[in-house]
Amino acid sequence: MRRRDFISALGAAAAWPLAAWAEPSAIPVIGFLGGTSPDLFAGPLRAFREGLSEAGRVEGRNVAIEYRWAEGRNDRLPALAAELIRRPVDVIATITTPGALVAKAATTTIPIVFAIGSDPVRDNLVASLNRPGGNVTGATALTVELGPKRLELLHELLPTAKNIALLVNPNNPTLAEAQSRELPAAARTLGLELHTLNASSENEINDAFASLAKLRAGAVLITADGLFTSYSKQLAALALRYAVPAIYQNRAFAAAGGLLSYGGSTADAWRLAGVYAGRILNGEKPADLPAQQSTKVELFLNLKTAKALGLEVPPTLLARADEIIE
Repeated sequence: MRRRDFISALGAAAAWPLAAWAEPSAIPVIGFLGGTSPDLFAGPLRAFREGLSEAGRVEGRNVAIEYRWAEGRNDRLPALAAELIRRPVDVIATITTPGALVAKAATTTIPIVFAIGSDPVRDNLVASLNRPGGNVTGATALTVELGPKRLELLHELLPTAKNIALLVNPNNPTLAEAQSRELPAAARTLGLELHTLNASSENEINDAFASLAKLRAGAVLITADGLFTSYSKQLAALALRYAVPAIYQNRAFAAAGGLLSYGGSTADAWRLAGVYAGRILNGEKPADLPAQQSTKVELFLNLKTAKALGLEVPPTLLARADEIIE
């Protein structure tokens, strides 16, 4: 090598590290679209991050997460999704069916990963579970399918109660209809009568509980919905105030003082969604990742609330509880 060429090569080699430091590679960003509030989902959020780490992505190290929370108001989701798209983000992760539908309507190019409790095929989020197609995939937790089982648990705990109130959010008609579809047949089998109460705001939730005495309802089955998750504390307090046993889908309700929670593992679905978000950032396509279903279910029982309501919990129910809150 001639002396001139050697000096040129040496100069280029010396300059390369400086250029690399001057133009660092950008860290990919996940836009997290939540339907409720973060304080209700500390555990599932940890599970989402665990899923990311399984795919080699760690928040703050090689991936950033932009969080947007609708606080139980689905009408805020379009604006929040638009914010994330303008950011822009590399993947959108969403934890509600309305959020997933809004995100899908807003972009056909940014990958979307969901963790929801409804049927993504029926909701037109994916073409099929095995071949999602498009830019959307994710994981589901058992929610809609467990409505009849929640009714059975109420009946097991309250065998003499014949009138059951069913609280639904009419502003989320797809999810409300799906959960209500099989309940009348299940109620007839158990010899129960269902009374549907609609509530889509804090005041309407108060009004619904105030009407329980007139209905002579012996218990309340609260359908799974982001709105009701946001108002878990209020729902639990109202159930105690009106001395009516109630059941909901996730631990947040029982932890807030609700009697029973029974549903698919939210944390497990979020972990699976985290894995997919990481794999997409690593180069895989949503269309090639089959939508998964978490089959894990959890039962939470608040024994302190049972005692306050004067209920004797059957030993068989205590034995089946994943957690007894005292």
